[in-house]
Order: sequence, then C-alpha cells, then structure tokens
Amino acid sequence: MAKAPDLSNVRNIGIAAHIDAGKTTLTERLLFFTGASHRIGEVHNGEAHMDYMAEEQAHGITITAAVTKCPWKGHLIQVIDTPGHVDFTIEVERSMRVLDGAVVVLDGVRGVEPQTETVWRQRSKFGVPAMFFINKMDRPGADFGRAMDTIRQRLKAEPVPVVVPLPSEGAVIHLIEKTRIRFLGESGEQVVSEPCDEDTWASLAEHREGLLLACAEVDPKIEEQVMMEEEPSAEALWAALRKATLLGKANPCFGGTALKNLGVQPLLDGVVALLPAPLDRPASIGTTAKGEELVEMDPAGPFAAVAFKVQLWEGRRHVFARVYRGHLSPGDEVLIAGSEPLKKERVARIFDVDAAKKTRIEDAWAGEIILMAGLRHVTTGDTICAPAHPVMLTRIEARDPVLGLAIEPMASKDEEKLLDALGKIQEEDPTLKLQEDKETGQRVLRGMGELHLQITFERLKREFGLEVRVGRPDVVVRETIAGPGSAEALFHRVIEADTKTIELKAAAKASVRPLNRGDGIKFVGKPSFKPDGVPVTPAVADAAMLGAKDATIAGVVDGSPLQDVEVTLYEVELFGPASSPQAVRVAAAEAVRKSLQAAGGLVLRPIMAVEVVTPDDTLGAVLGDLQSRHALIHGTTSMGDVSSVQCDCALDRLLGYTTVLRSMTKGRGQFTMEFARYDVA
Repeated sequence: MAKAPDLSNVRNIGIAAHIDAGKTTLTERLLFFTGASHRIGEVHNGEAHMDYMAEEQAHGITITAAVTKCPWKGHLIQVIDTPGHVDFTIEVERSMRVLDGAVVVLDGVRGVEPQTETVWRQRSKFGVPAMFFINKMDRPGADFGRAMDTIRQRLKAEPVPVVVPLPSEGAVIHLIEKTRIRFLGESGEQVVSEPCDEDTWASLAEHREGLLLACAEVDPKIEEQVMMEEEPSAEALWAALRKATLLGKANPCFGGTALKNLGVQPLLDGVVALLPAPLDRPASIGTTAKGEELVEMDPAGPFAAVAFKVQLWEGRRHVFARVYRGHLSPGDEVLIAGSEPLKKERVARIFDVDAAKKTRIEDAWAGEIILMAGLRHVTTGDTICAPAHPVMLTRIEARDPVLGLAIEPMASKDEEKLLDALGKIQEEDPTLKLQEDKETGQRVLRGMGELHLQITFERLKREFGLEVRVGRPDVVVRETIAGPGSAEALFHRVIEADTKTIELKAAAKASVRPLNRGDGIKFVGKPSFKPDGVPVTPAVADAAMLGAKDATIAGVVDGSPLQDVEVTLYEVELFGPASSPQAVRVAAAEAVRKSLQAAGGLVLRPIMAVEVVTPDDTLGAVLGDLQSRHALIHGTTSMGDVSSVQCDCALDRLLGYTTVLRSMTKGRGQFTMEFARYDVA
C-alpha cells in the first residue's frame, strides 16, 4: 500500500461565478501556467479543456462541473470548474459541499451579479473560505474599487485588495510584496517583478490601508505597527491575511484579465498562500447510531466519503466522491450509510480525473477527490463508509424543478429506450424529474428552466440516438389558502360483507389558516376525543393525524401540492366499535378537506428573481415590456453605457423571453433569473 499524501501541500478549490464572468477562461490559464496543459483552450472557439461535453462546446457555456489537477510551486491544486448558468446550479451546490476553498470570479464592469449571489449563498452554507478574482479589467467601464463595493453591498462580505490591475500598462501591483508585476512572452508566461514606483504606490494608498487594517483585525502585532505607522513585513501580512480568510473575516481580491493572461500567476500564489489545505478545515460532523461523531481528516481512520456526483462515462456508471477519512483501494467493500435496507457494494476501480480523462490509481486517501467505478446503487449525496463503522455525513440537497415539458419518442418503438435513457440522466442530475400526468397520461420531464431541458434533449440525441417530440412548457404550480376556514365531517358507512355487516362511523372537527410563504405545512396540537373518558388506542390516535396529513397532500383548486398552511384537528368523536382506525382516518381527512374548501384556494406560481442587463438606449422599451408581464420592478443600476434592471416576475410570463429581449436590444441585452418563491401572481 502506498504512503498517504502530504495534505498540507494540497488545495481543493472551486472556480465559481455568474455566467460570462470568465470563469472557464481563467481555469484554462491556471492549467496552462501550471504546466497541466500545454495549450490554452478558448471558450469562444469551443476548445476549452474543461468544457469537454459537446453541448458545452456548442453553447459556449459550462454545464457540468469538471475536475482536474495542476501543480504549482510544490503544491497540488485540485480544481473544480463549475457552471455559471442558474439552470445548472446543482453542480455548484454539490461542488461547494466537497471543496476546501473557492475562487469567485467577477466581471470588472458589472461586479456582483445574481448568480454570484447564489454561489455566495451556497459557499456560505458550507462555510467555504473564498477569495475573488475581478476579471475583464481591460474592458471599458471596468473599475476594481467599484467591483469591491458591490461585494460589500450585495454579499455583505469584506473584500481585501491584494493585487490591483493596471491593464493599460499590462501589469498589476502587488500590495503585499510592494511590487509591479509584468507578464511577458507570447502568452504572458514570463513573470517580471520590479519595485513599484512612488507615484503609482501613492495612488494605491487607500487600497494598501484596507489591506493593513484587515490584517490588523486578526494580528495584534500588525495592529500595533499600523498604529505606530510602521511597515509590517510581507511574511507577517501573508500569515495574517491567511488567518482572516480561514476565519471568514476577509476575502482577498485579485484583479486581472484572464483572456489577456494578466494577473493569473499572482492568483495562483494567492490560492496556495491564502486558501486552506484539507487539514485546515474543521472536522466534519457525522451521525452514527450512538449520536454525533467528529470525522477528522485522518488517513488512518475508518473510511468515510461523500458521493457528490454520478456520471455516465463511456456508457458506464461512475461516482465522484470526496474522501473525508481513511483509505480506499480497488476491491474494498463499502456501506451506503442510511440506505434502507442497508446496502453494501464493492468498489471495482478508482481513478484520478482530468476533465474528460481518467487514470487508474491503486489508493485513495483522506482529502482527495476521486472517481469510482462499480457502484450501482450510490446516488448524489450518499455517504459511503467502512461497513464496520457506519457514519452519515451532511447530504446534498437538490432543488425541486419548476418547468416541465411533455415528452415522447418520435418512434413508438423507442418508448423503453427513452425511459432507460432518462433514468440514467436523472441519476446524474437530481434536479431532473420524469413524471406522468394523471389526467392526460403524458410523460412530463421537469427541470430548472428552458436551457436545462434543451440541453437534456440534445444529450438524448447525441448519447442515446433518441429524437423526442416535446409539448408546450408546463410551469409547476403550488396551492395555498386565501384565509382561515373550519369545518366538521361525519363519516358513516355500512358495508355488507358475506354474512356479516360492518359499520364504520366517526366524526371530526378541524380548522386551517394560511402561513407565510415558505413555511410549509404545520400540524398544531392533538385532537380531543369524545365522548370524554372513552379509552383511545394508539392506532386510533395515529389514524386521526394520518387522516389530517392525507388531506394536505393536494390543494382544492386543481390538486397541486399544498403549502403554507397550518392545520388544527381539534376534535374527534367516536362511536364505539364502529370507530375503527380506518373510519377515524377518513373522518379526519374529510374535516380538513372541507376546512380547506371553506378557506378558499389560491394558486401559487413560481416567482423568479430576474436581472436584465440592457444598453441605455433600449432601457425604456425593456422596462415597458417587463411591466406588461406584470413584473415587480425593484430598481435599476447604471453600469457605464448599460443598465441593470432588478425585478420579480412569474416564470410563465418569462417563457421565450430570451428571444424577445434580443429583438428589443438588437442582440445586446441579456437576462438571468433564479427561483425566489412560490406566490400569487
């Protein structure tokens, strides 16, 4: 068995951003300058190393999170390049679950954008330390300081300048090293550092002061030096800023232009110096039959890992996992924690991954991200562990889809083939769901948006040779109630069965009231049973509450899932032997259902948080169109010669909006939307 790697020299990081901020372009430069790739693949040419899927190359966007490794100055950086489009946000969510650090890429003109906020919430959920790369600083209107202001305002984070770009000079200023760095050679591979001239240094005094104050927050010695107007050493500043970053008190900011190869090498230095090694992260909290257990990043402990992605590779099922403890070899048996009944599987092979390439390895250790073959039952979010030491780590939650399309194969003979193909794709992507419409009998494929479903149909054609026929978009809706309501119900039935007569009889009283959006369904209190003093069996008591829950599965308008309702089943009347658990359950369900009808139903549509970016000369037309769609405008922000409009709008009124916006703005406008809530619209 091989020796466990030195985790102090490992960095597991993710690159995340709003769509078109330049995240994949940056990743390509990271690979090139570290020597992991011998050429720079450009996104606009469909040649990006990390965008290896045909659909990614055709659309020029990242769809699936890709994993690779690159060496830098004695360290191994394992990189996950994540999608920027909100339709594929599950890829970011599950990547953040297994990362130790993140680099968030911003557009130097626009700063923080809607998907940046989503990425930031996902990062915050798992407490992942992060730094920023403010990209595209060569564009007209780019402003390093303003981009940092948007970080403070929209993310409520504390940006700390480290590398300030001077794109007009093809250089950056390093505020810790106090140097001017130029990038020479055909691809900027030659890094030349020289002392910064006094005039330029004086113009950056405010940024330097921001850096010193952030370091002083966590280092009393630096605080004293700042007060005495003394200069701390570069080593002390690096150490203090690293401490502040790991504590979440600071987010270092590096600037540059990835496409022009400006500022990438200093960012790599920052990743190594400031982001955590696996051992720097707090121990994970696992759950066992005996309670909670700390899962330390220990190569000698019992094996534990989280499966964060399932992917078909060359037609075979593979599982990506992050190892949190112990060691794994091909042929080892693992337990799927929490599975019912408990399942054990044997790992056939283990691989190192570089985007679309995999290399077999014989050992996997705590701290590593690996690919495994041979696991037929493991799904996204599962904990796999040593059979002798079961433990469950935090799962990855998938969002519910909001848009559906009726789908059927072009040829009826392909029905089974289509179901099999969709089953495999759903294993990879938990945000895709195939359901059958009970009224029409049609199969409806539901996803996170129009692009999400379009990509799925393209994959069906390319990977499985299946052409499909699709219907009109079907927006997923929910129901709630308009106000309070109460009712009572009597269930009485006599059943003649063979030679005997069975009587079922029970009565119930219930009330309902609406809750705030997002509060779900709540059941309050327990019912009293009449007449007083009659003994109530546990089966009858349980049946009463089960009946109340039965009635809240669907609403009263069109049977959509119900939400945001408080239910009180406050009285159940029994009639001796006739009040069996079945009779009580039916009576309770009927009382709650009648209460919902008395309250009145409301249909809730998915409301999307929308940001539209448009040239100033078409702003009026865009605002007018949004108002015609009953959008609630929250405000507009000017960004040079373009404006950003923030609003909320029902999803069904945004279908096909991409085409309309391009027409209104002559192809220059773009918009993003993210599910916000279900509400009346």
